[in-house]
Amino acid sequence: MGIKSFQGARKQQSTVEAAAFRVSDFMTRDLITFKPEQQMEEVIQTLIKHKISGGPVVNSNNELIGIISEGDCLKDISESRYYNMPMEQHLVENRMVKNVETIDGNMNVFDAANKFLESKIRRFPIVEDGKLVGQISQKDILKAAIQLKGQNWK
Repeated sequence: MGIKSFQGARKQQSTVEAAAFRVSDFMTRDLITFKPEQQMEEVIQTLIKHKISGGPVVNSNNELIGIISEGDCLKDISESRYYNMPMEQHLVENRMVKNVETIDGNMNVFDAANKFLESKIRRFPIVEDGKLVGQISQKDILKAAIQLKGQNWK
């Protein structure tokens, strides 16, 4: 009879290393961005229309200068009601997070997943030569994991 293996049939090892899959292979390049001089009300409408939770803020040279999120919008609404101030005067540059943590497009997706877990951030912008080139989200990492299923995950 012989010994039965409980591992089942092994797939042939893939010639492509999972570690070769970089953030830049899965990041979103077609981004909805915001300008510092935009009104917060316009940001809220854009977030709702496009079903996104936030986005990068760039200057006229497409350089990343901040991130604006639903939470920033909620804070703006709350404070405008509390202080009874019209929202028309509220600009992105006054609400955005300015110290933005970015991620390297050459990082492998599994290291990026760990970075998401450690930071509790939902999205990381990717900057090359000072310019915003993309963004990676937690959902992008999940999509990458499904695509890489069956690869040799070391």
